[in-house]
Amino acid sequence: MSAARTGFWRSNSLTLVFGGAFLVVLAAQAVAGRAEFNEQLAVAGLQQIGFGAYLTSSDFAVDVTENWQSEFLQFFLYVYGTVHLLQRGSPESKPLDRAGTESERDQRMGPHAAPDSPRWASAGGWRQALYSRSLGLVMAVFFLLSWFAQSVAGAAAYDGERLRQLQDPIGWGAYLVSADFWNRSLQNWQSELLAVSAMAVLSVYLRQRGSPESKPVGAPHTSTGVEG
Repeated sequence: MSAARTGFWRSNSLTLVFGGAFLVVLAAQAVAGRAEFNEQLAVAGLQQIGFGAYLTSSDFAVDVTENWQSEFLQFFLYVYGTVHLLQRGSPESKPLDRAGTESERDQRMGPHAAPDSPRWASAGGWRQALYSRSLGLVMAVFFLLSWFAQSVAGAAAYDGERLRQLQDPIGWGAYLVSADFWNRSLQNWQSELLAVSAMAVLSVYLRQRGSPESKPVGAPHTSTGVEG
C-alpha cells in the first residue's frame, strides 16, 4: 500500500510516536530535575530557582547531554560495527557470507544504481564515498557534539557545586580529566554496549511477531540476517 493511501500520520507513525514520547519524557525530566535541584538548594540554605531558570541551567544541560552522547555513540558503533562483525542467528547481523562493505552491485551504487536511487549513489568520486558512509558519519558528529556539550555543561555544573561549597572552581580543562566527567560518560557507555550485546544474542532465540527487529516466529535459530 502506498504512503499516499495510508496517510501521513500512519506512514510516519514510528517517528511521530517516538518523537512525541521524547518530548513528553524530556518535559517530565525537567520537572523532576528541577524538584531535585531545589531540594539540594534548600538543604544548602540557598534560594530555589524557577522552572525557566532551571531549563537554562548547566545542571539540566549536563543531565540531558550525557544521555544523548551515549545514545549516539551506541548507534555510531552499531552502524560501523555491523559492517564487519557478525552474530550467527541474529537478525541484527548481516548473513555470514556478506561481511564487509560489499560490492557496488550489492549496494546498488555507481553503474548499478537504479533510476530512483539517491543521486549521490551514482555520482562517483568523493560524493559517492561520503554518501555511502553518511549515516555513520552523522552519528559520529552527533556523538562528538553532544559529548562536547556535556563536557561544557558538566564543567559549569561541577564548578557551580564547588562554589556552593565555598571551593574554588577548576575550569573546563581540569574537568575533562576529572572523575566526575568520566564517571558520567562511562556509566552510560557501558549500559549502551550491554543493551546492544543483549539484543544481538537474545534475538537469536527469542521472537517478537511482526517486528523488523525480530526474525519470523518460525525461523530457525541459525537463520542470520532475516527480519520478520
